[in-house]
Amino acid sequence: MAKKYAIGIDIGGTNTKLGVVAADAQVLFRDRFNTPDYKTFDSYVKMLAMRIRGLMEQSEGECVGIGIGAPNGNYYKGTIDNAPNLPFGAGEFPLVANLREEFGLKHIYMTNDANAAALGEKIYGGAKDLEHFITITLGTGLGSGIIIDGKLLYGADGAAGELGHTCAIPNGRLCNCGNRGCLETYASATGIKRTFFELMAEYNGNSLLKDKSWDEIDAFEIEKAAKAGDKIARETYRKTGEILGKSLADFVAFSRPQSIFLFGGPVKSGELLLAPARKALDENLYPIWRGKIKIVPSHLPESDAAIMGSSSLVWAELAEI
Repeated sequence: MAKKYAIGIDIGGTNTKLGVVAADAQVLFRDRFNTPDYKTFDSYVKMLAMRIRGLMEQSEGECVGIGIGAPNGNYYKGTIDNAPNLPFGAGEFPLVANLREEFGLKHIYMTNDANAAALGEKIYGGAKDLEHFITITLGTGLGSGIIIDGKLLYGADGAAGELGHTCAIPNGRLCNCGNRGCLETYASATGIKRTFFELMAEYNGNSLLKDKSWDEIDAFEIEKAAKAGDKIARETYRKTGEILGKSLADFVAFSRPQSIFLFGGPVKSGELLLAPARKALDENLYPIWRGKIKIVPSHLPESDAAIMGSSSLVWAELAEI
């Protein structure tokens, strides 16, 4: 019998990653390209289709479907809806319809990138035995996937779970969505960078990174400085974790998860972020839940987690048929 595989695609504000994933979770082939290089939806789809075809040509067996995780990916409509961190601009972009026409595959599904990560955690990762959990993805922005009673929460229009656009700081930082104080403007790779530069001004530039410009610094550089003992960098992660933890306490109140999984580059900072987040979570929880909610890094392998999460959309749908 020919081996069956799905293609998983993770669309991010910085990179688009895709890969061939077997039913046993083995990632057979991988590819990636820079998302911002394609300023129009048509040019992006053309490049994405070419990369998918390249993966198919490398693979033996049957492609049973394509799963896509994208910012503001709408599961019901198969569209990317006004994603502020993607280069296409405002609008509804029918990615699933385009790919179905291109490849003639029935099983092509798309959802929020964080929903894909949550489903991947449920199928392949640390949530295999959990029925209630939240996955928070920290990248260019902040996404979230909510599992209740073992099912992804989609809501009335497929866009439920945009926790990155809940208000963390009233009248706070301007967000790409147009609102102020959104959680993702603080708890994301971009938010970490903004906090660092604010603290640089407050502490008169007393940092190992004081000679670097905005374009020369990212969250990873700040993490390295923090681990080297830099006061401003360490305070940046403490403040970020505190804001995140307070918001997580609010999220617990409406769904009472067993665990909260954190996924993405900033999570690699470890206890720099996790320790203040756990402390703030417990301090702000309704008392009956204190000490009962775990904050843990994703159990999916770092290099392939996003691809596996996206491909799990296909395997989950096929399991329902």
